[in-house]
Amino acid sequence: MSAEHAHLPPGVEVIAAMQGVTARIPADAEARTIRVTLPPGDLGAPPHRHPGPLFGYVTEGEILFELEGQPPRVLKAGDALFEPGGDVIHYQGANNLSDAQSQLVVTMFAPPGTPVLTVVSAEELAERQHLRVTQP
Repeated sequence: MSAEHAHLPPGVEVIAAMQGVTARIPADAEARTIRVTLPPGDLGAPPHRHPGPLFGYVTEGEILFELEGQPPRVLKAGDALFEPGGDVIHYQGANNLSDAQSQLVVTMFAPPGTPVLTVVSAEELAERQHLRVTQP
């Protein structure tokens, strides 16, 4: 724990902190808190992008999470996540469990009126395939 968080009251815990993310927040953005609940084995949304950055926390289960330029990874309950939004493709956000639901809560910073996500076309996925990191 850092010194700046050493004097928090009992029961208050900083889960994750990231430096430099405020530069990614669009001007006049609104903050949206979004809960995503995935039934057992649910693949989640198809590849997409978000209009602004988001910061979140897995509250239940396990999420198979993959962003463009990063290898897929499993996030478990208690893990935090960050997406820069904008041009970065979110490939996977699937429930990694076949026998239980998984859930995450995120706060997204986006211009008012923009969609929460925009699905990426098959053509664009093919054009950007070289940016996807695959497991060995």
